[in-house]
Amino acid sequence: MAVPAIDHIVIDTADRMDAAAARYAALGFQLTARAHHSLGSSNHLSVFEDDYLELLSPGSGARPELMGFPIGMNGLVFAMKDAETVHAGLAQTGLPVGAVQQFTRGVDLPDGTQDTAAFKTVRLEPRAVFDGRVYFCEHLTPQLVWRPEWKVHPNGAQAITRVALAATDPAGMAGTFERMFGTGAVSRPGGPLVLAAGKVAVEIWQREALARSLGPAMPDAAGRGDHMALFGIRVRDPAATEALLKANGIRVEKPGAGRLLVPAREAMNVAIEFTG
Repeated sequence: MAVPAIDHIVIDTADRMDAAAARYAALGFQLTARAHHSLGSSNHLSVFEDDYLELLSPGSGARPELMGFPIGMNGLVFAMKDAETVHAGLAQTGLPVGAVQQFTRGVDLPDGTQDTAAFKTVRLEPRAVFDGRVYFCEHLTPQLVWRPEWKVHPNGAQAITRVALAATDPAGMAGTFERMFGTGAVSRPGGPLVLAAGKVAVEIWQREALARSLGPAMPDAAGRGDHMALFGIRVRDPAATEALLKANGIRVEKPGAGRLLVPAREAMNVAIEFTG
């Protein structure tokens, strides 16, 4: 299987969805209205050009696969077109993969009407790749996700650029991704290993090296082993983004030219990098 693009990333909010939504609004992300999946969970989205960020709450416990994860970024989701074909390919790798799942959620549209978005997913068993969830999402109603009016953000966000994973054994994690996507899917340029997923660089860092790179901005592992730590966002104007964040009381670090780093303690245990 060729490496697909990243569809979205997931921040688990546990029972703090209200706090998470308020915080990400303060970070300058426009959020869609809270929606409820037919599976029992709830979410808000922040929609970009071709991908999006999802704030997710497990709800009343109807989704046991979401339970046990701490607040933070715990979901890496790849795009797919044909769920059944993707499922068959993953099953052949020997990795633990669940059945194709189809579900819906309500959508509150800007004109006051409502509609229903539908999806198919193929999920590896939780913790099959890292201490989190990896799955594939097929949008049956993409027009109910990527609406132009939802792509406009006060912070100027346009697209996800990178996702950084902290690993005790980067080569081992890379090997799992190559079981999924084929030998050579992960490049070894020196420094972190990189899985190029469309326009997003999925970086596999040795945990201590990433902690040194991020310093105090590093998220709390909160009991996780290998885990997702940081995502990057391309913004229209970094100076305007910095001004908005500071006006909203968000602490911002500037580790390099054109880079803004929001520490994990400011963003629900997720480090965020903004670049132009």
